[in-house]
Amino acid sequence: MSFLKELWAFMRERRKFWLVPVFIILLIFGGLVVLSQGSAIAPFLYPLF
Repeated sequence: MSFLKELWAFMRERRKFWLVPVFIILLIFGGLVVLSQGSAIAPFLYPLF
């Protein structure tokens, strides 16, 4: 959790709020990859990558 606190403090101090959507998209794609392994959804996610 301290990493997230430090990251937020960095973005707030340096006015790098444009990084927030980038991290959200990365988390969403990472979650899709993890959830799609061995599931019936996998063939539908392959065209995204």
